[in-house]
Amino acid sequence: MTDSGSGSRRAQLAVALAALRARLEQAAVAAGRAADEIELLPITKFFPASDVLILHGLGISAFGESREQEASAKIAEVNRNLSVEQNASPIRWHMVGRIQRNKARAVARWAYAAHSVDNAKLVAALSRGAVQALDEGVRTAPVRVYVQVSLDGDERRGGVDVGRPQLVDELCAAVHDAAGLELVGLMGIPPLNWDAEEAFARLAAEHARVQEGYSHRLGLSAGMSGDLEAAVKHGSTCVRVGTALLGPRPLTSPAVVTPVTPSSQTPPITRASEGSRDEHTA
Repeated sequence: MTDSGSGSRRAQLAVALAALRARLEQAAVAAGRAADEIELLPITKFFPASDVLILHGLGISAFGESREQEASAKIAEVNRNLSVEQNASPIRWHMVGRIQRNKARAVARWAYAAHSVDNAKLVAALSRGAVQALDEGVRTAPVRVYVQVSLDGDERRGGVDVGRPQLVDELCAAVHDAAGLELVGLMGIPPLNWDAEEAFARLAAEHARVQEGYSHRLGLSAGMSGDLEAAVKHGSTCVRVGTALLGPRPLTSPAVVTPVTPSSQTPPITRASEGSRDEHTA
């Protein structure tokens, strides 16, 4: 990317970030909440490391990825660039996509948090990976885990059926008791064609129910570009935003995440497809 291109991209991201922060502030005020209790998590899947570095320079210190292979390569590139900066603040990387058990060990080596844990076998695999990473000094703290719930009961798309509270409780307890892991909350995505208000109200009710069993405050990972206002209204503590900040996603590459150019961008995605494919799936 040329200097002029980099400068143009920085200006573009700065404007989008300011607008998104204002939008989040307005949503918080409308909900009677403080904006600083809601984390803004940019989802940088398919975007280049240069975008992460620009946003980091604009004050963002946490980013979400949904594919382990892409994330590992991007993190390495970002770290190489940050290593030459003096007093660069560390970056917290979140895994927001579905995690295959055979990728759990790798994810546990870089993920500050995992937002899509939905079965006991994955909990066990992540625990083993986290313990190993802690023993080797690769990480210094447990992996923070959000248990994903399915709001319509279709577990094929990820999540524990919210209509089966015993299963939700069992999985939360498994995470809470697992070595190397820390239960930090629930995560949910509105099902396709659902009203966001209805979906997040159901998620908030489940969050309140689960919270009764824990003395520490549980977070709620909910909301994205098209529905963050409704999510904030219903208690989200982490909104996962991609297109509203970074723009339409570039075409994918199996091995390389290429810089964004006009010829490599896809048309704007719809609200429904954004939730199901781009910001949360692996």
